[in-house]
Amino acid sequence: MPAPKAVCHCERSEAISRGIASQKALAMTASLLDIPLDPDLRPGAHNAVAVCLAVRAGEKVTLITDRASEEIGASLYREILEAGAACSVYLLEDFGPRPHTTMPREILDGLALSQVSVYAVVGQPGELGTRMEMTRVVSERKIRHAHMININRRIMMEGMRADFRAVDDLSARVMDAVRGASRIRATTPLGTDITVGLSPALRWVKTSGLISPDHWGNLPGGEIFTCPGEVEGTFVVDGVVGDYLCAKYGDLAPGPLTVTIAGSRLKSARSENRGLEREFWEYCHADAESDRVGEFAIGTNIAVAHVIGHILQDEKIPGVHIAFGNPAGEQTGADWTSRAHIDIVGTRFSIWADGRKIMADGTFVLP
Repeated sequence: MPAPKAVCHCERSEAISRGIASQKALAMTASLLDIPLDPDLRPGAHNAVAVCLAVRAGEKVTLITDRASEEIGASLYREILEAGAACSVYLLEDFGPRPHTTMPREILDGLALSQVSVYAVVGQPGELGTRMEMTRVVSERKIRHAHMININRRIMMEGMRADFRAVDDLSARVMDAVRGASRIRATTPLGTDITVGLSPALRWVKTSGLISPDHWGNLPGGEIFTCPGEVEGTFVVDGVVGDYLCAKYGDLAPGPLTVTIAGSRLKSARSENRGLEREFWEYCHADAESDRVGEFAIGTNIAVAHVIGHILQDEKIPGVHIAFGNPAGEQTGADWTSRAHIDIVGTRFSIWADGRKIMADGTFVLP
């Protein structure tokens, strides 16, 4: 990776004249160029742009960020320029007070003209629908999209520094072990014991960090997932819960949330933290399908070893997480949807696929 370089006035003029969609995007681009380079963020940003997205000279990139993520946005933007790509930058706060209820049309229109996009934003309650609008365009246009919701400095210096080619190799081997299975069982020492029926009509998706036009992915990457068939059992959440509840409640190891599932539906949620218990239950009853398990996933990012209280990285820990709500039907093939989606993460899993053990106490036991 080359050493960081400053952006001179002539480079600034060239940068803000290449592919900028609007005056708002123009102003934001100039603002990012004024943010000092942070060498600690650069390895993760380089990994995102050069390795995960493989941005090429001449491509059009859309970068969506916000005030809370400006420093990370600036590091990503400089790497995009280093790759020789044109980049339009959008700051969400420029389009009105947050939380937004819809993704601004100007952003969606600019996104539709791009080959690559990055969403590096701290999410706010009620904005899941805006992200779904965005990823719908991403899927329809086959855009190589890096979804970095709630990215922060620590994740840029940990999970985003993974060897994503090694993560991709492991993810492919885990896919081979589960793709033909009809049933998976997962347990933990704290009491998780779930059984998951798998339908051959629903696809497994690999989001290892190496992003293709066919499947956008979260960064840091490192998971395989599907929409499950029938899910039964108990899941003890000693990691984290997702969306905005993650920032509010953090690492749940001191007070886990225990959920019971029958017929793929949430039947109970119990915790000593009554606020968490109540908010989680309400989140999972936002619509008719938000209490239904829409995702079963296995984390594969071997650079991530410990819960940090942040869903974007913690769900990539080798082990299992599931989510209630939206099943990412455009990727998995599920024929139902929900406007909600909330992940739950546990630790120290043992996993069996049709009776074959593929993980023991959080460690993969694959050939």
